[in-house]
Amino acid sequence: MAEGIAFDQLPVGTRLKAGDVFFEITQIGKKCHSHCEIFKRVGDCIMPRKGVFARVLHGGKLKAGDTLAITEEKLPLEAAVITASDKGSKGEREDKSGDKAEAMLKEAGYTKVHRVILPDEQEELAAKMREYADMGVGLILTTGGTGFSPRDVTPEATLEVCERLAPHSRSHAGPFPEDHPRAMLSRAAAGIHKRSLIVNLPGSPKAVEECLGFILPSLAHGIEILRGETGECARK
Repeated sequence: MAEGIAFDQLPVGTRLKAGDVFFEITQIGKKCHSHCEIFKRVGDCIMPRKGVFARVLHGGKLKAGDTLAITEEKLPLEAAVITASDKGSKGEREDKSGDKAEAMLKEAGYTKVHRVILPDEQEELAAKMREYADMGVGLILTTGGTGFSPRDVTPEATLEVCERLAPHSRSHAGPFPEDHPRAMLSRAAAGIHKRSLIVNLPGSPKAVEECLGFILPSLAHGIEILRGETGECARK
């Protein structure tokens, strides 16, 4: 139960925060199509007048006594790194690519970096991407599984999850650099699910450093636009 705020008077789009959880008011009032138990007992239903609906923008833990307040604070800039590797998921290979991505993200100012290593299974990868997006993680990076091997299914998992594509957020720094002729063999994809940007990176630490180093400076701004926290900026 929340007290002390006139929720039915808040405009749609108002953000509230309790702990590290952010909510956004999405609707005030809802038509009662079939009379509920309360209506049957007292002859009235407050849902059309005072029903308040909200969505979770950033998940977390709540406990009794937490303070709920209206806020204009930006959502935490968090990231997740999903490593797709059969051997890595069995502990047979060190996740140096994930380590490199995490280090670069923290250096760039991301407040928290979630990590997981999964086998090259499309459904598992897709489910984890959705889970992180539901938590409100702004940037979801994958490493590995973008090549031609029959077990390389990271792009397929990404395309399964994404509602909109973002091809220019892809991991390579240029079309097909002369010093990286095999870049054309990458099937890396990028796109948007809810308010999260998902980008596929290669599986080697060196390639992660090069590709992520190229796109990282622009990603935070793109995430803010995606979250509605800033507008598009046109150059003169």
